[in-house]
Amino acid sequence: MKRLLKVAYMLAKNWVLASILFPICAIAGGQDLQWTTITGLSFTGDGAVIVRPVEDQEPFTVAGERGVLVGQQSGELEAWVLPVKLLSHMTIEARVEGYPVPLKLNDMAREIEVRPDHTAITYSHIALVVRQIMFSPDKAPEGTGPVVLFSIDALHPTELVFRFQGDLRAMWPQLSSGNPSPEWVKTSDGSGYYVLHSDFDSFSGAFTIPGSQPGILAPYQERPQTHPLELILHVDPVRDRGKLFPLLMAIGQDKEHASSAALGGKLAELDAQLPSLYASHAAQYQARENERMDLDSPDPTLNSEFGWAETSIEQLRARTPDGGTAFVAGYYASGDSARPGFGWFFGRDALYTLFALDSYGDFADVRSELAYLALHQRGDGKIMHERSQTAQNTNWAALPYQYAAADATPLFLLAMEDYVRASGDTAFLHEQSETVRKAWEFETTHDANGDGIYDNAQGTGWVESWKGVFPQQEIYLALLDAQASTAMAGLAHELGETDVAKGAQERAGKIRGTIEKEYFRAGDGRYAFSDNRQGDDRTDTIFPAVAWWTDGKGLEHKEAALRGWASHRFDTDWGTRSVAEDDARFDPMSYHEGSVWPLFTGWAAIAEYRGGHPLAGYALTMQNADLTFAQDPGAVTELLSGEFYEPFGRSTSHQLWSSAMVITPIVRGMFGLEVNGLTHTLRVAPQLPASWDRAELRRVHVGASTVDLLFERTSAEWIVRMEQRSGPAVKLDGAGDGQTMRVPTSVVEVELPHGLPLRGARTRGLKVLSETREPRMLKLELEAPAGSAFDLPVHEHSSAAVRVEGAEMPTQKVLHVVFEASGDQYSTRMVTLRW
Repeated sequence: MKRLLKVAYMLAKNWVLASILFPICAIAGGQDLQWTTITGLSFTGDGAVIVRPVEDQEPFTVAGERGVLVGQQSGELEAWVLPVKLLSHMTIEARVEGYPVPLKLNDMAREIEVRPDHTAITYSHIALVVRQIMFSPDKAPEGTGPVVLFSIDALHPTELVFRFQGDLRAMWPQLSSGNPSPEWVKTSDGSGYYVLHSDFDSFSGAFTIPGSQPGILAPYQERPQTHPLELILHVDPVRDRGKLFPLLMAIGQDKEHASSAALGGKLAELDAQLPSLYASHAAQYQARENERMDLDSPDPTLNSEFGWAETSIEQLRARTPDGGTAFVAGYYASGDSARPGFGWFFGRDALYTLFALDSYGDFADVRSELAYLALHQRGDGKIMHERSQTAQNTNWAALPYQYAAADATPLFLLAMEDYVRASGDTAFLHEQSETVRKAWEFETTHDANGDGIYDNAQGTGWVESWKGVFPQQEIYLALLDAQASTAMAGLAHELGETDVAKGAQERAGKIRGTIEKEYFRAGDGRYAFSDNRQGDDRTDTIFPAVAWWTDGKGLEHKEAALRGWASHRFDTDWGTRSVAEDDARFDPMSYHEGSVWPLFTGWAAIAEYRGGHPLAGYALTMQNADLTFAQDPGAVTELLSGEFYEPFGRSTSHQLWSSAMVITPIVRGMFGLEVNGLTHTLRVAPQLPASWDRAELRRVHVGASTVDLLFERTSAEWIVRMEQRSGPAVKLDGAGDGQTMRVPTSVVEVELPHGLPLRGARTRGLKVLSETREPRMLKLELEAPAGSAFDLPVHEHSSAAVRVEGAEMPTQKVLHVVFEASGDQYSTRMVTLRW
């Protein structure tokens, strides 16, 4: 036996020969493991849920701190016990007694049900129904990860064949030893489990369905050939009714935990804990839902989208080597690679997302993320861009990724200031004061062209590829530098560094002046993309929209930019392009030069709201929100075509900052919320949709306090009431009594339609280019395809008669707008309502 094992080990790099040798190495007598029969496990049946027919080529994700399941809604999946891909290409076949046709259940996937704590796929045939229930518990035993449970309701005795590809591949860029060598280890109950061996006795994995048998185990005498790994499960319809059959997975990454016996014990430990693990897992989600902000508006779909965005973000926390957690950028099936979307730790992705967490009150995860980024700050002060989950096992420092981007450094200062102001946690700021000072020093000492602005001579700004002259200083990075300078002024003030605060604030003003001088184009009122030694790059882009990210002042010459971003030149019916569609550089299939990113849509939505264009802000906000149900149920995808409504084939379907861009425009744009935990004050500037007569934001976190905000519409104002829930008293800024304020609004308002088109469609929707409001007038510049017509609901909050110019009002409740047919693809119409 020892000799045979040695030979097999030497041949482990050859999948075919090794896969022949190891199956015959079952442990004699069988390992004595106890499997638990799972019955009566109750899954969450209330709360948030998405139930819909399966779209077999669309993705799903089940993610947690320790493991991830990603795949297609047909049920084919890959399983990661982070940071290792253990299995992939799972399929299920059923052989029903008396029904002589094998059933490919993946072709019979009918329904997917997604809840925050678990996802279920239902397969159905006239002979049986199988439910595949998946969850990824954060408190799973070390070395284990996600769990798949199967509920089987069959009319006759049935044999289920689960087929897999064994991977045992560490996440990119750690090199694995090639295809693993499988071994079937018998257990005392007559079943067993697979062990996947690498070339090293310190790295292996295991999986099983208790009670199953292995599939083909080719003997030594057979010629070399490859067979899938199979688990064959015999189901008795009477005996097994009500049982749950778990797919259990584990990995070992050192000699102590990588042996067959140790892995078998880990599988049995996970099996025994499943009922309590799920109970605590479900309770954890319920507890977090009861702590974070809740939106209650007249739009139940938007309420749901808001909640799902919070859940989607929370699911993208992963364990770090030191036992903490940090955010990964997102997940998507890796295929035959070891890159599950962007499933490693990203600086700027997380930093943009932290504004959403501050908005809904998850201060603990914000603090954890900032501490993680501080831990990996470079010696000269630069903040990291990306770090793989296997970085500690590779020569990561020799690779060009961790500090490749320039923008993580100013974003760190912005996010730190936002956290301190929202949470009131000055103790953390003092703890990280050296990190802040070093980041500030790095930002203020990297100016290659001497214009006083941080540039990307030492790292990429936004674009990582750009046809022609690569940018040396992008307006995107310049605007972040200006805002980071203002943020540093606030941080320095809290640290008691008066001179630094004053200097940072003065620097912010100088940078804004230089931006207007270097980037503004008086001829068309737009801003250039970059400033280079060879001259400026005048590509018309979305990137100046970041000017409003943390500053309501935005750009000095704003109207042409805001008008352009709201128009069909930039805005599709599913989000905002990076480059205008009439620009010579526009390429709707490119990564940087014309595709649609929900991230950009979020920037533009904030810009439109803060720039005084709430209808355009609403349109963009709803485009992001509606993507929640478009592809990966409950999550928002990474990027889409700039010409057709279709996600990229490699778009990370569960993307961190995409979901964040549902939250931030709603809280900080639509509701205009600004919290200050340092002064225990709260500001609101609501610009709510025309059809709403009420709204409520529950559990608004202001430092250590929580309050509810209630919005009620009267004829010409919003009445905002604040109710204290917990913590020190909070004052509503602008309220005479500190609790109630009145915000004037228009008596007559127009409602915009929203909703995603059919897949593959081009942009055909209505756009609002400009908005002018006076006490008794609303003037809108509208744009739509030439020859089209739209009926827009009109909401009158008084008995005043409405007169209209540029459109018709067949009733006092409907505005009928016709866009004349012409030689142009799009037509504009100026519509004025007076009362």
